[in-house]
Amino acid sequence: MPLLARLRPLIARFMFARYMLVSLCALCTDMALFLALSHAGLPPAPAAFCGYVGGLALHWMLSIRFVFATQGGVTHAQRLAFIVSALLGLGITVTMVTALCAVGMTPAAAKLFSVPLSFLSVYAIRKYGIFARA
Repeated sequence: MPLLARLRPLIARFMFARYMLVSLCALCTDMALFLALSHAGLPPAPAAFCGYVGGLALHWMLSIRFVFATQGGVTHAQRLAFIVSALLGLGITVTMVTALCAVGMTPAAAKLFSVPLSFLSVYAIRKYGIFARA
């Protein structure tokens, strides 16, 4: 068995760790924006939207450099697919924040509850779809 084939599971494991680290940085940006905007009086759903978009921009920059090694650079299709996957994550986030706030949960707690589902959904799309060949 060639060396690269034996190393693939190990490389994949580190890819998930790198993705989690990048996601943590993006989440910190997202939450900081969300909390600042909420504190400034913006309703929870628009604040969640703005925070998510800010975190997404950071996530893109870090993902293409440190998580998904793209040979020959990133394609336009990958950029578009990254945005589409982010829209799915955004939809999950905004829907959950809105619903959980409607039943009495605080906006910050609702935002934190939305993170695992959004994270795992978007990671799977990016790893197995967008950057599958990376």
